[in-house]
Amino acid sequence: MSAVAAPSVDLNVTEQAAVEIKKFIDAEEDLPETAGLRVRVVPGGCSGFQYSLNVEEESKQGDFLLDKHGIRLFVDMFSAQYLNGVTIDYTSNMMGSGFTFENPNATGGCGCGTSFSA
Repeated sequence: MSAVAAPSVDLNVTEQAAVEIKKFIDAEEDLPETAGLRVRVVPGGCSGFQYSLNVEEESKQGDFLLDKHGIRLFVDMFSAQYLNGVTIDYTSNMMGSGFTFENPNATGGCGCGTSFSA
């Protein structure tokens, strides 16, 4: 009988994204030590799925907990299958600024770059 490996997830966060995430977390008042950034995938957008980033006070049961550049990340089981290997970056240019996601699991995307299919 062979053992089944437990599922896992690994996210990459660039230094620039980490700086911006820390700004968001620091802007929140009275956050406990357990606070972090929830990174998840939700149904929606032109291609089927969208990314969601939210500051939360603590993780939930069943979450994967990651630490990147001193930032605590929470990923739920559903989102983990779509986020494994994703790189979160922050870009700023003449067209605007915001977080971008490089997802090796995506099989397609939309023109606006905010949703993907897998």
